[in-house]
This record gives sequence, structure tokens and C-alpha cells, in this order.
Amino acid sequence: MIKQVIVIRKDLNMRRGKEIAQGSHASIAFLSNIVRQSHSSGLPPVLSPAEIEWINTKFTKICLQVENEQELLAIQKQALEASLVVNLITDAGLTEFDGVPTNTCLAIGPDYSEKIDPVTGHLKLY
Repeated sequence: MIKQVIVIRKDLNMRRGKEIAQGSHASIAFLSNIVRQSHSSGLPPVLSPAEIEWINTKFTKICLQVENEQELLAIQKQALEASLVVNLITDAGLTEFDGVPTNTCLAIGPDYSEKIDPVTGHLKLY
């Protein structure tokens, strides 16, 4: 199965709409980055086979939670070490967090479950 995992910090106590917006930013970030790179290089976008299959099928997403920023950054590090695409979302702090830029969530993938599960399989569903 191909999926994308979104990992959200619980300790921030974000408003529900803010959580949804941050998770949405995380989900689309991989594709936004590919489009930006393609535009700046003048070359066609390059997607992995897993990304193409994910786009052409169900857009499976799993939302998981971590307790704090340290845990979020540890997951990011493990995912990068596993050669997964990871996008960390840092909110600018304009509507919450008293103007302080804050790491709120990250997205891993889309990629094959067997690559993502060793990194996130122990986390609780959001």
C-alpha cells in the first residue's frame, strides 16, 4: 500500500481549524516542492513511482500524533535516514503561538507502507 503519514504535535493545543490547515500544508508540500523545482529548473516535474501511484489512486493519508517538538524532530530525522520524503511545517505564528515560528507537523511520503511503517508504526492515531 502507498500512503502519506501526517504527524501532528499534540502539545500545542491548536484550534481544530489550525490543525487541519497545518496538516493540509504538510500533505501538499511534497508536490509543491516538486512543482517549484521544476519551474525553477525549466525541467518537467519528476515524481517517484510511489508518488505517481498515490496520485492516481486513493490519496491514502494516516494522521498520527506526537507529544512534543522533540518527538516530531526525532521522527523527521528517522524518516530522512530511511530516505523518505519529509516535509516539516513551521507556522509563522501570525494567528497562534504569539508571533513565534513554531514547528507544528510534518508529512512523510507518499511512499510504500513497508518503508514508512518502521519509522511511524509505533505512533498513536490522531
